[in-house]
Amino acid sequence: MTPVRVVIALCLFAPFVAMLWVGSYAKVDPAFIGIPFFYWYQMLWVLISTALTMVAYKLWQRDQRARKASDGGASQ
Repeated sequence: MTPVRVVIALCLFAPFVAMLWVGSYAKVDPAFIGIPFFYWYQMLWVLISTALTMVAYKLWQRDQRARKASDGGASQ
């Protein structure tokens, strides 16, 4: 597994870990504009997950282009 693929896996795995570890955010404080921590933490992870998925996708595209370029040059 290449380092790029490890980063892709971490980008996709991090939101699952963050959401499955309920004990880390099952509390009311600190509230943010009147919203309990439990809710705004999860909503923040929606945005973070979107960004991490986008990063993973872009890295995957770059990795695939690099593989095609290296395979194409070796076969000719």
